[in-house]
Amino acid sequence: MSDIDWKPKALKQVEKIKLAAVRKRIFTEVQSLADFPDCQGVKKLTNHAYSYRLRVGDCRVFFEFDGSVHVIPFLNQT
Repeated sequence: MSDIDWKPKALKQVEKIKLAAVRKRIFTEVQSLADFPDCQGVKKLTNHAYSYRLRVGDCRVFFEFDGSVHVIPFLNQT
């Protein structure tokens, strides 16, 4: 089990999402990263500023992994 560290800007971005169901789904899916690398929807990125991406519906949650998961500001495509 890995620790999950939310960067403050990432938390602010989630709070700005209008639909509560989408916010809840993002938090739930990010919690599944505690079992990293045994989780679904994760893609290793190449030639990108961040190492990994978790797809949650139309949102992309970027994160780094160094023994614990560090969630960084992400792209909301809706």
